[in-house]
Amino acid sequence: MNTILFTAMPTEEADAFRAGHNDAYGKPAERSVSPGGMPCRHCLGEIADGEAMLLLAYRPFNDLQPYAETGPIFIHERSCPRYAASEVLPPMLESADYIVRGYGHDDRIVYGTGAVTPTAEISQRAASLFERLEIAYVHVRSARNNCYQCRIDRG
Repeated sequence: MNTILFTAMPTEEADAFRAGHNDAYGKPAERSVSPGGMPCRHCLGEIADGEAMLLLAYRPFNDLQPYAETGPIFIHERSCPRYAASEVLPPMLESADYIVRGYGHDDRIVYGTGAVTPTAEISQRAASLFERLEIAYVHVRSARNNCYQCRIDRG
């Protein structure tokens, strides 16, 4: 099986949003208090009940193009360490299943790669997608709302 790495939002991006930089829609992040169980896209852990959090529009792509999906994400308002155990399924992935989808080197969806995947099978699914040379990276997205969770890269 291919080695895979779960990749969180870069620290520089998270810190910029915390410092007041605008999100993908040109708006500052909304500050609120977590009701508990909200997934932080930087530490890939949970934002606990009562913790301050930011809600913002995020586009995990460098350039604007038709496949550059933008959607809502949460991050801790306070500084948190970037997810480091990159070969291990992140703790925030607690739903029963997720969409796992491959993207090409041109940052576009590779058709036929998206599948609703049981959480316990995400690593295996990503590794099998990486057997295809046209797959540059994989996204894990909510199976209910299509929200971006994290990226998976080759190890």
